[in-house]
Formats: sequence, C-alpha cells, structure tokens
Amino acid sequence: MADAGFIKVAQVSEIRPGEMIAVEVADEQVLLVNVDGNIHAIDDICSHAYATLSEGDLRGEEVECPLHGGSFNAITGVPINPPANESLRVYQVQIEGDDILVAPPAV
Repeated sequence: MADAGFIKVAQVSEIRPGEMIAVEVADEQVLLVNVDGNIHAIDDICSHAYATLSEGDLRGEEVECPLHGGSFNAITGVPINPPANESLRVYQVQIEGDDILVAPPAV
C-alpha cells in the first residue's frame, strides 16, 4: 500500500528506459524519466524560462530544454548547462507492481 501523500500517476510499462512523460501531481507539472530502468520525477517546467522539458530531449541522465538548450540532471534536478542555473524540484517516487506513485518534494 502506498505511503500517505503518494498518488498513482502512471505505469512503469508506459515508460521504457530512455523515455520520459509528463504527468500532474497536485496541480504541478511533473516529468517522469526512466533512467536505466529506474523511475525519477522532477519539475517538467524549466527553471530558466517557461518551457516544458517533456518536449525536450533525454540523453542518459540529462534532460535538455527545448527552448534555450539548457539541461538538467534528470535524477537530481541540478542544472548542467546554461542558461539553466536553478535546480528543479525532485519528487518522491514509489513503485508498486506496475504503478508509479509520486508525492510532492520533501521539504
């Protein structure tokens, strides 16, 4: 059973390794990323300018913003390339069977 605060947002079978999808968690746009079979969740909106990262590219652990080409680590949310200079929030993820459950970031 899921811990309090976690909600089902997708299924593992929907996101193959090297893929990403956008979901919504408590009115927030969240990016689910499958890196080597592990599911991670970060903000889907670039911290530099309003752009959805789910429309960008994923290469390994790096998500590139489609607007200005800044990139972030998909696991830690830390910016890798400018113009991105602020980290993205990292959401908590639990896997139950094929279900992906996400909770707001830990404070």
